[in-house]
Amino acid sequence: MFVDRIDAGRRLAERMAGESFNDGLVLGIPRGGVVVAAQVAEKLDLPLDIIIPRKIGVPYNPEVAIGAVTQDGTVILDEHLMALTGLDEADLKPQIEHEIAEIARRTRLYRGDRPEPDYANRTVILVDDGIATGSTTLAALRSIRKANPRVVVLAVPVAPPETLRRLAKDVDRVVCLESPSAFYAVGQFFLHFDQTTDDQVIALLKPGKD
Repeated sequence: MFVDRIDAGRRLAERMAGESFNDGLVLGIPRGGVVVAAQVAEKLDLPLDIIIPRKIGVPYNPEVAIGAVTQDGTVILDEHLMALTGLDEADLKPQIEHEIAEIARRTRLYRGDRPEPDYANRTVILVDDGIATGSTTLAALRSIRKANPRVVVLAVPVAPPETLRRLAKDVDRVVCLESPSAFYAVGQFFLHFDQTTDDQVIALLKPGKD
C-alpha cells in the first residue's frame, strides 16, 4: 500500500537508486504518472518529460476502450473486442484522429514551447502511477521503440501479473514494486489517490523547478 503518488515515486526511485542509466530520460504518463515520474527523475538525476497515450473508444459507446493511440499515430487495438464488435481500424479513424488532436493539445499545454526530446540511443524509463489492462502503456512503449532508444525500462508502483507478462515483451526491463493477483483498480493500492490536475503536471515539468 502506498500513501500517495509521491510516496510511490520515492519508493520506486529507491528501488532503482545506485544503478547507472547512461544518458537516461524519464517519461511520465499524464496526469498521475508524472507525479510518480518526477520523484524518479529527481532521485536518479535525470531529465523529465512526458508521453501521452490515449484510449480509443468504441464509436457507439466511447466509454468502452477498444485500443489506444499515441502522438505519432502508433495504434494498439484489442483484437478480441474488434472481433466482437465487427469493427476494423478504418471504422475507428474518426476516434483515432480525435485522440491524436487531443494529445497534441495536451502536449502543448504541458510542455509549452520546449521541443520533444530525442530518444535515440538513450535509456528511456517509462513511468506511470500504476497499470491495469496495459493498452495505453503498450501504445506508449511501441511509440518509444520507433525512436530507437538503447534501452527501455518500464517502472510502475503496481500492476497485475498478467499485464506485466504481456508488457515485458516490449521492454528491456520491468521495475514493479507490487504485483498482486487480486487486482481491481490502481487506486485500491493508494491511501490517497486524488486526481492530478493539469497545473500540477505543468509545474512538475517546468524547467529549473526545485
